[in-house]
Amino acid sequence: MKIKPLGDRVLLMIEKEEEKTKGGLFIPETAQEKTQTGVIKAVGDDTEAITVKVGDKVMYDKYAGTNIKVDGAEHLIVKMQDLIAVVE
Repeated sequence: MKIKPLGDRVLLMIEKEEEKTKGGLFIPETAQEKTQTGVIKAVGDDTEAITVKVGDKVMYDKYAGTNIKVDGAEHLIVKMQDLIAVVE
């Protein structure tokens, strides 16, 4: 399925949290905190408002956006204003 965000929204794929601690303990999915980083997969058509590009790794607000599943992977559609940093 192909998703094209509208306006100043971007589609990003949520990165998975580590399932294992540095000490070797496994953390169940129910106890893991939601990550706040993802990779931009598509951008909307508002070129003046959008300052990121496809492939950028970004951080976003904790409760931002709408969760969707695309081809079995967790994705998020967020407004540009909900992105807080580009991770380099």
